[in-house]
Amino acid sequence: MKIMGIVLAAGQGKRMKSKLYKVLHKVCGKPMVGHVVSALESIDAARRVVIVGHGADAVKAYLGDRAEYALQEQQLGTGHAVLQARELLGEEEGITVVICGDTPLVSEETLQSMIRLHQEKGAAATMLTALLDNPHGYGRIVRDERGFVSRVVEEKDCSENERLIKEINTGTYCFDNQKLFAALAEVKNDNAQQEYYITDVIGILAGQGEIVEGFCLQEATESIGVNDRVALAQAEQAMKQRINRRHMLAGVTIIDPASTYIEADVVIGSDTIVYPGTVLRGATVIGEGCTIGPNADIADSKLADNVAVKHSVLQGAIVGPGTSVGPFAYLRPGADLGANVKIGDFVEIKNARLGDDVKVSHLSYIGDAVIGRNVNFGCGAITVNYDGFNKQLTEVGDDAFIGSNVNLIAPVKIGQGAYVVAGSTITHNVEANDMAIARERQVNKPGYAEKLRGKFAAKKQQREQQREQQ
Repeated sequence: MKIMGIVLAAGQGKRMKSKLYKVLHKVCGKPMVGHVVSALESIDAARRVVIVGHGADAVKAYLGDRAEYALQEQQLGTGHAVLQARELLGEEEGITVVICGDTPLVSEETLQSMIRLHQEKGAAATMLTALLDNPHGYGRIVRDERGFVSRVVEEKDCSENERLIKEINTGTYCFDNQKLFAALAEVKNDNAQQEYYITDVIGILAGQGEIVEGFCLQEATESIGVNDRVALAQAEQAMKQRINRRHMLAGVTIIDPASTYIEADVVIGSDTIVYPGTVLRGATVIGEGCTIGPNADIADSKLADNVAVKHSVLQGAIVGPGTSVGPFAYLRPGADLGANVKIGDFVEIKNARLGDDVKVSHLSYIGDAVIGRNVNFGCGAITVNYDGFNKQLTEVGDDAFIGSNVNLIAPVKIGQGAYVVAGSTITHNVEANDMAIARERQVNKPGYAEKLRGKFAAKKQQREQQREQQ
């Protein structure tokens, strides 16, 4: 049966007290509405309609062609919001999932189970419910003697007995699509808020003798709807635990999950070990058998198998198999390292491709460069890539040796097997197998150190006398 989805994302979210539109606030690195649309994609929802209002352009810019859009110009309730999708979905046959764009924790498995129950029972509607020890503020689920849902009672309308009910409405539903829009046409706004509520559809369908089911969540945290920063933090914590658990069950060792932050779209191979203090963000992909951390911050990077990263920052980097990074290294966007490369402490790599077996062990900067295989950079060697106006390229051939404290002034080429002597400032190309030395001749003056010390001491005494006279 065809599955469709309607995402309610038109509310302004005033309680967030933010210039950012509510459903675009991130949970584990991904906007809330992105989590919701991903869940609909995972259950193969053939059509996904997002109801937009405030911040419509920003939502459309983020989701792009992952969804269709309907505009709710005035926010007149959840029923009114769903009704805006009638022009797009009103003639469709199948099941429609209605879900709020600020409920990022509702999982694929939950939606599938709810739909399965809906189909098995032949229901016109199925509500996603949860059991709460303290249900205050939530609409209560009232079931009939057969166990079907007969109505939803809002907190302010509850009788004393109804207030004791702990099963609550989470705001997620699935409907027979035709019956949904037929019932919506009968919803009235004769309430204190003068709004049209999707919950009224439940009462209408039950009153028509239709089956209305309730699927109760096993984990009530999935029902968290984010209306303020407190709930945002709660959702973040719950999502973080879910993500870490998923990776651990897939064969990743996370030494201390409480101090490890992994965003939603990160991919990690089995037998990788993640040490405390590590942050993995964006579209990062990590291979098998890696050692990550402690205190690694990796964003939008691709790491092959058996890579080690310790106390380092990687942004938009590519790291080949068997390569080690850190401690205290910084790989900036465009860093592309081959296999078995060694990047040591206080080394920065930017927009540079390094071949296999390259060693940049300490205190170096390699930027805007193409480095061949088996090249060694000594301590303090740098590529001088910026002349104040343009970035220039440095090229180093295979098996070259770059000594300590060498400045390679780009644009410059160092040939295969060339040897650049420590302390040199290279401004011209060096041919293959040549040795280059570019530094001032050393001059020693016998005994002159004593004269310098005497001269400096006399100047110091003169300054002190001048201060006393003042």
